[in-house]
Parts: sequence; structure tokens; C-alpha cells
Amino acid sequence: MNFRSPNILINQPNRCTSNGKHDSVTLLFGIKSSAHNFEQRQAVRQTWGQEGVYEDGLLVRTVFLLGTSSLDDPDLGMLLSLEAQQFGDLLVWDFKDTFYNLTLKEHVFLKWSILHCPQVSFIFKGDDDVFVNTRAILEYLKSLEPAKKSKLYVGNIIIQTSPVRFPNIKYFVPHTFYDGPYPPYAGGGGFVFSGALLESLYSISWYIPFHPIDDVYTGMCFLALDIAAEKHMGFKTFDIMVKERENPCLHKDLIMVHQRSPQQIIRLWRKLESPLLTCYNKSPIT
Repeated sequence: MNFRSPNILINQPNRCTSNGKHDSVTLLFGIKSSAHNFEQRQAVRQTWGQEGVYEDGLLVRTVFLLGTSSLDDPDLGMLLSLEAQQFGDLLVWDFKDTFYNLTLKEHVFLKWSILHCPQVSFIFKGDDDVFVNTRAILEYLKSLEPAKKSKLYVGNIIIQTSPVRFPNIKYFVPHTFYDGPYPPYAGGGGFVFSGALLESLYSISWYIPFHPIDDVYTGMCFLALDIAAEKHMGFKTFDIMVKERENPCLHKDLIMVHQRSPQQIIRLWRKLESPLLTCYNKSPIT
């Protein structure tokens, strides 16, 4: 609960920098991962997490957020070092990469972004097993009214939920730790918020005790800042109908779906990017 400043073991301080100056990054992908998830990270790099300048000069950057493996796991430190050197997109902190430490991962990522990507306009925070339609998300961000661009917190909003009270479920939270319902919050598979809120979120997170469920905790922080959670039908944290999961035309209107294997991500991206793709009657978003 009180461990909030772990050392960073692998850093990328120049990830949002060119010629010694901070870039005006339109969208930063901050993707939660773990040491053994190399295939997931590589699928993201090859598809929706590709960095570069998109239409209208919109700049996209990607970082993967990791902790350290447990003592029972094989030591992958050397492989992570090589991966970090090759791709320059790994951030590794000195804390155990466990489910209940995802809130700490959220906290240190806010700090890293403030220090090393302060000119970012929007952040997508999500898992390494989601599929994101990068062009769709950029089009959505471009369409926003100026007033909304600085106070955005959008995703698949979960409302009127309470803590899980069954000890054998990983989301278990006892009454002695937290009582009452949760505030509205964006599902942790993937959501977007304004870069202008980074400092406020980081500051408020020092006053709100850590909650073991990271997306719930994020919702608490936004509530404390009086930022309303906004629902967007394009975020499918709980996935879509099975028969539509290989349908690229349906995904043209979606921003994020969860969960996908590396192979499914690559296959869907290839279909979406194909110049031969023609969509007539699109399936309804469900």
C-alpha cells in the first residue's frame, strides 16, 4: 500500500524526444505486459502499435509496462535487456509483476509520462492482448470538441458494480478493505484519457489509498478530479459476438476489442490494412 516509488530498471527517457526536445505526441500507447509475453508485444509492434506519423501529422508512440518476475519464474532479465535494446520500448520497474501490483504500475507510468512525454495529447492505457484500430482512434480524437480534449476519460464504462466477495476469485476484495459500490470506471482492457490530466492524476493518486483492482482505482482518481467517465460503444472490453470476431468490416467501426491472441491480432490487422478490403453492409456493433 505504501510502496509507491520503485526504481526503474530499464528506462526509455528519449522515447518522446527528437533532437533533444520533447515531441508533440498525439497518442501514447501505454501497454501493460509481463516478461514472458514477448509474442503479444511483438504482435502489437507489427500491427496497431506501430509508431510513426499518421495522417495529418499525428504522432504515435508505444511503450510496454513491466515489473519483475517472481523467484519461481525463469530469469528473463537478459532477454528483456536485448529486447529493450532492439526496440527501445520497454519500461521495467523493480516490483513484482503481479495482478495486485497493476495499480502500482499505473502510478509509476503516470510519473514516467510526466517526466519523459510531457507534450502528449492523449494516452491509451491497455493490455497486451487487445486489438486496437489505431486509425479509428485517431479519427475519434481529431473529432473531439476543444473543451473535451483536455478532460477526456473514455472507454467501456462499467457502472453499478460492487467488489467481488468470493475469496477464490482473483478480483476478491474483503469488506474490511473496501465497503460499498465502485464508482463508474473504464474497463482496464483499454481506455483513453487526456495528457493534460497527467499531473492531476499523479498528484491525486498520492492521496487516494491504492485499491488492488487497477481500473477501479483509476476510476476513483478521475472521480476525485470531477472528470466524468464517458462511454464509447467502440470500446469492447468484453468482446463481441463470436461470429463477428474475424470480420474486418465490423472492426472498422470499433476502437478496441478484448481479448485476442497474437495470431488473431496479426490476421485481423492484415485484413483491415488490405487495399482489397471492401465493406458494403457492415454488421451491427454488438
